[in-house]
Amino acid sequence: MNNINPQEVEVMFELSALKKTRFYQEAKEEGVQEGRQEAKFEAMPKMLELGLSVQQIAQALDLDVAQVQQVAQQARPNE
Repeated sequence: MNNINPQEVEVMFELSALKKTRFYQEAKEEGVQEGRQEAKFEAMPKMLELGLSVQQIAQALDLDVAQVQQVAQQARPNE
């Protein structure tokens, strides 16, 4: 087993206690949600390239059509 000094053990327990707080849990969940939303926006241009309609993408990603239209306009500014 690794040699862990008392200070390292104390830090580990403090981190464990922090992770149990409501603030930490809410911040973590917010970060997860932001990551999911970002992934959806990153997927949209590829979905458009594959020929999916704005409505199909909105439905598949559970987004508003307006959000997908905005990305579509940015992906194809000359149309």
